[in-house]
Amino acid sequence: MKRRPRRSMPATLTGVVLLAACSLVAVVAIQMLLGERPWIRYDTVAGALHDTRWSDVVPAIAGAVAVLLGLVLVLAAILPGKPTVLPLRGDLDSGASRRSYRSTLRAAASTVDGVSDATVKLKSRTVSATVSTGRTTTEGLADAVRGAIAHRLDQIDPALRPTVKVRVRAARSAS
Repeated sequence: MKRRPRRSMPATLTGVVLLAACSLVAVVAIQMLLGERPWIRYDTVAGALHDTRWSDVVPAIAGAVAVLLGLVLVLAAILPGKPTVLPLRGDLDSGASRRSYRSTLRAAASTVDGVSDATVKLKSRTVSATVSTGRTTTEGLADAVRGAIAHRLDQIDPALRPTVKVRVRAARSAS
């Protein structure tokens, strides 16, 4: 089970841009039908486009922007995003959401004696934990947090076991 996020952001942005363009064209068309002064005059736009040559800088810049936006939208549609459900081992097709996975590992890191605060970041093959402590000496704390997270990973049993990196931040220096 590897659910991927929907491509809602590129689709929403494309829809909003097209809606704005269509709304502008509709408003100008209605203004012309009613005999009022339109926001954008057709004669002005047609004259500007007629006077523009293919060798000018403006069509080259407009073309480059259109190509760049098209490539960004194609890449957003093709490249997979972060999985929203991380697969677990077992006979059944099961998984855990990224949020619950991260909060479970953060709770495991927070239960270690001496840890006052813990943050956990999930990457593709790595779990990075940053813990804060009020102790002046932090010897062995990183290993204890790594062991607690490894124990919790054994209980969760993910399909791909991530490596655990722990960083300890001490509130006070040992001077």
